[in-house]
Amino acid sequence: MKRAFSWLIPVVAVVGASVLYFSPNSEQPQPQAPQVPAPAPPAIRYPIEADGPPAEPLPAPAESDGAIRNALATLFGKDLRKFFNLQDIIRRIVATIDNLPRDNVSLRLLPVKPLPGLLLTMGTGESLALSLQNSSRYRSYVRLAEAVPTQAVVAVYRRFYPLFQEQYEDLGYPEKYFNDRVVEVIDHLLEAPDLHRPVLLSQPGVLYEFADPELERLSAGQKILLRMGRENAVKIKAKLREIREALVSKVTTG
Repeated sequence: MKRAFSWLIPVVAVVGASVLYFSPNSEQPQPQAPQVPAPAPPAIRYPIEADGPPAEPLPAPAESDGAIRNALATLFGKDLRKFFNLQDIIRRIVATIDNLPRDNVSLRLLPVKPLPGLLLTMGTGESLALSLQNSSRYRSYVRLAEAVPTQAVVAVYRRFYPLFQEQYEDLGYPEKYFNDRVVEVIDHLLEAPDLHRPVLLSQPGVLYEFADPELERLSAGQKILLRMGRENAVKIKAKLREIREALVSKVTTG
């Protein structure tokens, strides 16, 4: 480290000397540019407060998997290992939530395990569409989401919120508030179109795409809602509304 620092000293000296040498009237004091104050960090819209003092100190983020697993096990029981990836849990959740409104979500960072089976289609050519049976692949996940009590999920989130916030800052948002992003993403997902018609597909290569260009331009998260079928999407949106209300109501009533 000292060697790396030592070679910077002459570089800084040479650069500084050259600036003085090639500046006109270098002996005269140069006017100083006005100091522009740094912009204030954005105001927090939906602050999170813990539901009472913690029963025990929170672990460090790198050591949090065990505590998070225990908390999630109280919610999901024996289904926990069946549905969830249980390494780097908080990092997976934060990264996935942040990416849902974007074009792509990293599959290797998903907190849930991949769906069984392949995408089911019906028809051919211009009639190629998502099969009505494709929604069955999502049903076990949707039933799980419906069964878990919303207030219990939010309570676990509140308890571990400092770790979520720290991970969000490490992701590259040192001055932003993760819960504001959560509410923003929920609102974005709720705007996904509610289709009452077959979802037509095209297959320009190996992967399928939505034939409708407007649907193909949707975010990764909104496309997931379309792929799971209208009935499943309605149920997931209802759960998202419950979670949003629980996260926001604490601000106005607490």
